[in-house]
Amino acid sequence: MLHSFTRNYNDLSTEAGFQFEFYCDCCGNGYKSTFRKSSTWREKTKTDSIGRGAGILGGLFGGRLGELAWATERVADAIGGNQGTDSSAWRREQEAAFDEAQEEVRPYFQRCPSCNSWACADCWNEEEGLCTSCAPRESAYVAKARNQAMRNNIDEAAETAQVWKGKLTRKITVCPKCGKPAGTGKFCNNCGAPLGAPKCPQCGAEVPAGARFCGECGAKVSE
Repeated sequence: MLHSFTRNYNDLSTEAGFQFEFYCDCCGNGYKSTFRKSSTWREKTKTDSIGRGAGILGGLFGGRLGELAWATERVADAIGGNQGTDSSAWRREQEAAFDEAQEEVRPYFQRCPSCNSWACADCWNEEEGLCTSCAPRESAYVAKARNQAMRNNIDEAAETAQVWKGKLTRKITVCPKCGKPAGTGKFCNNCGAPLGAPKCPQCGAEVPAGARFCGECGAKVSE
């Protein structure tokens, strides 16, 4: 039988039974089919039980009965080996289970005629008959566009906003003794002279370096 609904699924089948997971091509969410037990697995389980029982009897009694039990165990192993996932019977069961799983989950998916994707109910636009990737719902698209416009406006406003009004200035301290840039410490980096401006002993005002008298009160400044 040809299978058309085979792209968006995962096979979770084991020897014990069959189950398939079908997912939406748009969002990745999906559904699992109902687990279906394998009849070949049940037969294999019965055969294995017979083989184990025969092996126990053979170990207990020995002789001809033991040989018969041993032969029975070997036959059971051979039959069980032909009933695993590689057996044609198991494969036929798997195909039948897959067909049933497809029919079980088909009502939950729609195939988009535009892009051929399988879409779940959340990703299907009923009004347009297309998946939401090809035809987004109007309300959702408008909300998304409005939100994007708002973010663009905020970004543009932030680009032109003035957030600091200070002046970019750099003060260079010149040593009053050697006349070279003195650095940012309390002493000159070149000659070691103190960089603090002297103060008037009379009024406490700062006196320029080299001045002999205070510019505020006229008092004599000691050298």
